[in-house]
Amino acid sequence: MKKVIVFGASGHAKVIIDILEKQNQYDIFGLIDSYKPKDALLFDYKILGSEDDLLALVKEHTIYGIIVAIGDNCTRKIITHKIQEVCPDLHFINAIHPNAILGKNVVLGAGTVVMPGAIINSDSKIGNSCIVNTNASVGHDSILNDFSSISPGVKMGGNLRLGFCSAISIGATVIENITIGDNTIIGAGAVVTKNFPNCIVAYGSPAKIIRERTENERYLFSNSERKGKRSVLKQVK
Repeated sequence: MKKVIVFGASGHAKVIIDILEKQNQYDIFGLIDSYKPKDALLFDYKILGSEDDLLALVKEHTIYGIIVAIGDNCTRKIITHKIQEVCPDLHFINAIHPNAILGKNVVLGAGTVVMPGAIINSDSKIGNSCIVNTNASVGHDSILNDFSSISPGVKMGGNLRLGFCSAISIGATVIENITIGDNTIIGAGAVVTKNFPNCIVAYGSPAKIIRERTENERYLFSNSERKGKRSVLKQVK
């Protein structure tokens, strides 16, 4: 099997490792993480170094592909673009749990994760580096643009348009024929009954705009980041 690297060593990475093992299509060579010590283990897989070590590892060990195991959309976008700059020939692989259900004519982009119990209904298109999380459902004819995500338990009607780098948080419900703009966050438990524009945070039942947000504003942080550790990738704009 072809060798791949998982970028990230958090709880999200644990789920992705489990999916890749169940897929049994790739050999997980190891992990890259900027916050944890080299040679530490996650499950049985060694942390090989930070992002600064990636190019050398790819060349030395003939690495075929990579998946970015980062839950925050903005951070995943920054890391993906950096990897593309440093290792342009590296393939971004998908992690699709065998218990997920993909309907007829579903199209998946590269680097996308579909978790256990997720349902993606017919004629839906999921972009690059997206996340369809545990027990979430995507209605028919929906489009999730690149670097977007839907969290566990999200229920969506058909014909949703979810914008670039936008997120729908845990347990939200979205009725049919809704458009959500780019870089927008729908909060946990929200009930979405109308369209929302770019760069806002909305939640409630029914959901309403709470505040504006910037394009590169993150909404998920690891425990290590909360303690103030620093990554080179944070400097990338």
